Amino acid sequence: MLQISQLQLPVDHTDAHLRAVVCARLGVGDAALRHLSVRQRAIDARRGHVAFSYTLWVDIDDESGRLRQLGPGCPVGQAPDETYLELAGLPPARHDTTQRPVIVGTGPCGLFCGLLLARAGMKPVLLERGKSAGDRARDVTGFWRRGWAFDPESNVQFGEGGAGTFSDGKLYTQIRDREHRIPWLLREMVAAGAPEDILVKARPHIGTDRLIRVVRHVREEILSLGGEVRFGARVSDLVVEKGSARAVVLADGSVLEGAPVIFAVGHSSRDTFAMLQRHGLPMEPKPFSVGVRIEHPQAHIDRMLYGRWAGDRRLGSAPYKFVAHTGTGRSAYSFCMCPGGLVVAATSEANMVVTNGMSSYARAEANANCGFMVEVGPDDYGATDPLAGVEFQRGIERAAFRLGGGDYRAPAQLLGDFLAGRASVGGGQVQPSYEPGVVWSDLRECLPPAVIETLRQAVPLIARKLPGFLLEDAVLTAAETRSSAPVRIPRDSTTLVCTGLENFYPAGEGAGYAGGIISAAADGMRVAEAVLRARA
Repeated sequence: MLQISQLQLPVDHTDAHLRAVVCARLGVGDAALRHLSVRQRAIDARRGHVAFSYTLWVDIDDESGRLRQLGPGCPVGQAPDETYLELAGLPPARHDTTQRPVIVGTGPCGLFCGLLLARAGMKPVLLERGKSAGDRARDVTGFWRRGWAFDPESNVQFGEGGAGTFSDGKLYTQIRDREHRIPWLLREMVAAGAPEDILVKARPHIGTDRLIRVVRHVREEILSLGGEVRFGARVSDLVVEKGSARAVVLADGSVLEGAPVIFAVGHSSRDTFAMLQRHGLPMEPKPFSVGVRIEHPQAHIDRMLYGRWAGDRRLGSAPYKFVAHTGTGRSAYSFCMCPGGLVVAATSEANMVVTNGMSSYARAEANANCGFMVEVGPDDYGATDPLAGVEFQRGIERAAFRLGGGDYRAPAQLLGDFLAGRASVGGGQVQPSYEPGVVWSDLRECLPPAVIETLRQAVPLIARKLPGFLLEDAVLTAAETRSSAPVRIPRDSTTLVCTGLENFYPAGEGAGYAGGIISAAADGMRVAEAVLRARA
């Protein structure tokens, strides 16, 4: 199989046109083209020109001879083997039916760690403090739209599927993937009910509406293989004996032994971080980002990026990405951009306001939004306590709660007012999507001055590359604080066991080793592989 890269075609091309261009690129007739498949399709909207950019796998006669004739420098080569290498090389595990792996957390890290261990016959027990995906969705939408009381155990952060369940469901990442875990993951997700186009899109996404189905399917397979998933099972303590994790204690007082114990908690499991700190586990403060959600009309973004092709169904809702290096010595960047999405209430603790972005698979809502973020680190919040970053986040979230009126409405400000340094007293043409609602405010009252100034300086810099970004009626909604975990739990680079505690595997986003659905799932796979090697 040959791979052709960076093959550009106009938006309105046909399949016949694609085939003809491939034959021309290879210098062969149509009869010689035995098979053609799309490996990846990206949208290139740079420099005012919109086109599809393809990576293709093709099968022709005498591939080696054709490569020699094409010569070096041609974007044609042998297609790589994307077999999940670790799966083929994993040794069979030795099973002890009295000592089952205990996995804390059912986000993508915990679920895919559990899936691999279950397929290996180890019958893991997965513990989730929140509810199953369907029950959780009812609680979350009830809080947003029907005035239900906030539930600290069932919300955007806690419950089956993790924080990614209520997001855009983005499935792209910048992690290295020499073992080809990512193609395996995408195929598994399609088998679990995700749309097949995630296998070819350069920036694939599932969307909240379809991600719930995928999560349920993975859980059902774990159960069918003898695993166990317990909801409403918050881990309140850890049993440590002779430097080794032996068991977890649940909030109801029950004790569950595990071999090993895998903590795949999310970035918002603050009480869990505090519990682990009491046991003396090593922790390191790490940088994270804070800021706001910024909303523009999606049609405005489409015109800005796609020009005359705006609204074409083949392109869908336009995404964007930016980084702006400012005179403050800090940079502002886009985070978790949600085309055709919503800004949502995402706190995990009472009397705090946290925002996040979410899209359905169709990305059909009126607005586009993204996290408009600035990195902060130990120099901003102090490094004497590894959990100082948590308190820094809480300070911002409490201030946003007070500024929003103390009832989970969020403080918001028009971009024009933000740049002018004045409070907003009402909205404009962009209707904020955040529910339970917004209070027009001055965001200087809840965000650190360094973050405010960096965001302010970044706007005109971004507008140079994204003309139209500086829309005075664009809405800023605060506060976005949960970009990643504020701590990292050190682990051995080979065994992945915690450097300060045997039989304990810190994993995924909450432990500081991932930053999104795919990277968290891949880290869960890495931990499962390490457990199986240790049991061989």
